[in-house]
Amino acid sequence: MRIAIGIATRGRPAILAGVLRDLRRQTRAPDRIIVCHVGPEDVAGCDGAEFITAPAGLPRQRNAILDAAADCDVVLFLDDDFLCAPEYLAVTEAAFAARPDMVVATGTVIADGAKGPGYSLEEGAALLAADTPPADPMAMAPHFNGYGCNMAFRMATVRAHGIRVDERLPLYAWYEDIDVTRQLGRHGSIMRLAGARGVHLGVKGGRVKQLRLGYSQVVNPIYLARKGTFPWSHAIPSAARHCLANLVRSLRPEPWADRWGRFRGNMIGLWDLLRGRAAPERILDL
Repeated sequence: MRIAIGIATRGRPAILAGVLRDLRRQTRAPDRIIVCHVGPEDVAGCDGAEFITAPAGLPRQRNAILDAAADCDVVLFLDDDFLCAPEYLAVTEAAFAARPDMVVATGTVIADGAKGPGYSLEEGAALLAADTPPADPMAMAPHFNGYGCNMAFRMATVRAHGIRVDERLPLYAWYEDIDVTRQLGRHGSIMRLAGARGVHLGVKGGRVKQLRLGYSQVVNPIYLARKGTFPWSHAIPSAARHCLANLVRSLRPEPWADRWGRFRGNMIGLWDLLRGRAAPERILDL
C-alpha cells in the first residue's frame, strides 16, 4: 500500500517545519509527503517533503495534492499544525487493509487547540507523550464525517467517482471536510480510528478574518444542505448554534477570537440568505 501525506499550507512556515520534522517519528514511514503552498515564503526553511504550488484556498490546494498523488492508494490529509503519534500511519494502513469497504478514516484527536487559544509545538509534543493509547489500537467505529485536520481517503474511490474538494468554498473553506468526506461516504464507510492519535495545535496565525468566518458559519452549511452532502437537520442547528455562541460570547470574548466580527459575519450571511443572494464565494468581497 502506497500512502501519501498531503499538507496544504499558507503563512505558517515555522509551524510547518516542526510538523515535517515530527513526521520522521512515524514507525511506518509515508511513501510520499506532498506539501502544497501558494508562495515561497510559505515553506521558507522547510524540508523533508515534495513541494507543489496552487492558487490560494484550501480546496484548490487539496485538489492539487489529490492530482499529484495519483500513484498512491491512500492520501492522508493533515493540517499544517497537526502532530501525529508515531503509530498513526501504521494503524491507518492496517485499518484500510482490514476494511476494504472503508473509504475515509479519521483519527482520534486527543487535544484540539482550535477550541481554545491553541498549543505550541512543544505543548503538542508533551500532550502526545502523556497520552495513553487504547487497549485495542485497531478499534474503530463509524463516524459522520472525516475531520479536516486528519483524514485519509482511499484513492481508488476518489478516482472511480471523480471526488473533488468543492472549490466554491474559498479560503479556509468552512465545512469542506464534511462535504468531501460525505461524498466519499456514499461509496463506503467512514471510520474513526482509536489508535491513530494526534494533537491539533490550532495555531491562530494565517487564518481568514473573523467577519468572513462568521459568514461561512451560516452560509456554507445551507449551501451544503442544498447540495445534498449535509442534512438539513444538521445544517440549520449548526448555523443557529454558531450565531448564538458568537452573540453571547461577544459580551466577554476570548483573547484569541473576534466574536463580534464573527457575529457580524453571521448576520450578513442571514441577510444574504433572506435576499436569495447567499453564496460561499461572497466572503471574498467582505
